[in-house]
Amino acid sequence: MDSGEPLGPHPLTALDRRVAGCRACPRLVEWREEVARTKRAAFADWTYWGRPVPGFGPPDARLLIVGLAPAAHGGNRTGRMFTGDRSGDVLYQALYDVGLASQPTSVSAADGLALYGVRITSPVHCAPPANKPTPRERDTCRPWLVQELRLLRPTLRAAVVLGAFGWQAALPAFAEAGWTVPRPRPAFAHGARVPLDGLDLFGCFHVSQRNTFTGRLTPQMLREVLRTAATAAGLG
Repeated sequence: MDSGEPLGPHPLTALDRRVAGCRACPRLVEWREEVARTKRAAFADWTYWGRPVPGFGPPDARLLIVGLAPAAHGGNRTGRMFTGDRSGDVLYQALYDVGLASQPTSVSAADGLALYGVRITSPVHCAPPANKPTPRERDTCRPWLVQELRLLRPTLRAAVVLGAFGWQAALPAFAEAGWTVPRPRPAFAHGARVPLDGLDLFGCFHVSQRNTFTGRLTPQMLREVLRTAATAAGLG
């Protein structure tokens, strides 16, 4: 019987709030806050987020996209994964092209963007210096990803991991969250597809400027991986 009491936040929403308050890695805390204070000239009028960036997307997502870490003047500025930087420009355009996002651009957390059946997260939630978190920082942050995966498990059917660093971080997290990961662990490759129990894991080159500017990852290549993963996840 309905008691009439308001329901509390979804467990994933509560997890996101805890992620945003994390201060576990001193180097990352110092860097993200220093960037938020000094800013980039182009964003001088912004109030930077300057905290860990939680995942973004519905709590019943069937497809998960796993990146690397927030960009110093992207997610660390806007407070949303892949929002406000050139990597995000490429990713959200591709998600829109294959019918998984409501709009092709992502410029701020208040721009109205919605994802359809997709959630985006990363193994490291703080912007790292030179875009390079250390293995220790990756491992310190892993429990957040494990908790997120456990909460998503009832609906999650596919995941796209962007880049080798994300792949190396994601496999042990999926294993700890309860999926059976093959041993030896499969190597990262663009287009790799690894069936776990009830979930298909896909590898994709990261949407970094280095990859997209050089043509190592083209929009067509990205769309193909996303379409295949969406089909595996049961998204129309």
